[in-house]
Amino acid sequence: MSNKTLTRADLTEAVYEEVGLSRNESAALVEQVLDEVSGSLISGDNVKISSFGSFLVRSKNGRIGRNPKTGEEVPIEPRRVLVFRPSQVMKERINAG
Repeated sequence: MSNKTLTRADLTEAVYEEVGLSRNESAALVEQVLDEVSGSLISGDNVKISSFGSFLVRSKNGRIGRNPKTGEEVPIEPRRVLVFRPSQVMKERINAG
């Protein structure tokens, strides 16, 4: 297994090679897609990409946590978290190796 991280530059290069747009156009396209996904998530909408998975925004209630080092109780503020759920197709592809 590889420990390589996929970056924006990698996505841009893949679009450049596969679609045939210029590098600048490829970079703009990747940025536009990421901006659209980010904007939807920020506004609280879920993002579902067929055969890939779903990005969901969940609200977590405030609660009392505990500092593991000192044992002191610490309030944890309510917050929104991003969750990714892979599709069944993606799970099968990952498990196939």
